[in-house]
Amino acid sequence: MTKFLKQLLFFTFILLLSACKNEKIEDTTVLEDESTKKAVIETKLNAQNVFNTVPDRVKILKLIEENKIEYNGNLLNNPNSITKYSVEFYKAVNLGIYGTDLSIANSFEETQESLIFLKCVNSLASNIGVSNAFDQKMFDRMEANKENKDSTLEIITGAFKKSDEILKNDGRAATSAVILAGSWIEGLYVGCSFAKAVGSESLVQAVLIQQESLKNLIIMLEASNLDETSQFLVLDLKALLICYKTKEGIKTFNLNSIKDINEKITALRNKLVSGL
Repeated sequence: MTKFLKQLLFFTFILLLSACKNEKIEDTTVLEDESTKKAVIETKLNAQNVFNTVPDRVKILKLIEENKIEYNGNLLNNPNSITKYSVEFYKAVNLGIYGTDLSIANSFEETQESLIFLKCVNSLASNIGVSNAFDQKMFDRMEANKENKDSTLEIITGAFKKSDEILKNDGRAATSAVILAGSWIEGLYVGCSFAKAVGSESLVQAVLIQQESLKNLIIMLEASNLDETSQFLVLDLKALLICYKTKEGIKTFNLNSIKDINEKITALRNKLVSGL
């Protein structure tokens, strides 16, 4: 139970961002023009900024001790929905979403559900062209380390890091950014859901401190030059940011404090998993 919140609140925000933590800000991708090169560099810089605004492990561990949460697989994206994702944008964003769901199921030692989410991740990764990041070797390592949740977290993170590198080296920074956004959105959605279930001030505060990471996520997505049909993601996140700004300086941390945040992140997340 405590391992779950540790994985949820930590893994959700570092799944792909950890790939940027020790990354030098230099572009090794072969790019066609300076504007594209600048966009990729800005994407890397702002991914680093999102990582820098994630709560540290000490605060997370303290939060873990204050709350008791039980596994609820109904909160996660339905594995059967994978057949709906035919457009690259929805494949990418749901790869991020399923990646977070995989971590949650794995953290609760839900072996059967972990395998199902693993298949979803593998299928989407293959369709996007990053199947090398989720090969048999990766699955074998997870099986060998299934009793060590920190090790499996590291293996999953490593796979997404490799996926991120493949996409950026292929000039597909937008796809990489969308995967990261899916992971972030799923984490905030599940975080809000548990805050509602438990109703504790500490979980409400955990939701409210995500304003900076959201701000940098928006900057990163804008720098990635999403196509017109995908721009709703940025617009919806900006609307969410406005909700956060209205909370600045509040001193009361109850469910009403995050009511509008929960409504907007739930609506966006449901839109993304619907594939429409």
